[in-house]
Amino acid sequence: MDKVKKPIKSFHDLDVYQSTYKAMLEVFKHILPKLPKEEEYDLKNQLRRSAKAIPRLIAEGHSKRHQKKGFQKYLDDAMAESNETIVSLSQVRDLYSRYVDTNVCSELIDTYDKASRQLYNLSLAWTKFSQRKVQRNQVTADETSCATVTP
Repeated sequence: MDKVKKPIKSFHDLDVYQSTYKAMLEVFKHILPKLPKEEEYDLKNQLRRSAKAIPRLIAEGHSKRHQKKGFQKYLDDAMAESNETIVSLSQVRDLYSRYVDTNVCSELIDTYDKASRQLYNLSLAWTKFSQRKVQRNQVTADETSCATVTP
């Protein structure tokens, strides 16, 4: 059955926001508390910051979607943080398998991999949408300027 797409009224409506927010909660609940003390200021801190950054960047970028490059920059930054989170989770899984559930790590890696692809596709779609919007505005401006010329 096809999923009915709802209009996007806020960043909360974006699937990629919802999935990365939920994944961030999973990282905080199932991964970070189980890492050894020696990782407190390195891997643990980095994973904490990157997982939290992704939904924040999506939300902040959505508020700047009216700017030509505004939303694009935040989507790119969110994708970079998502990829960084994938690497951190891979390191956790491979270095600390006796502390954490490796299946949970692998599921989170898959979630963030999908999110990175969604962010990339959203970025492409937004670029195309922005270009169409500019072209429509140019056509409207041309029509307006032609309409004011009297023979």
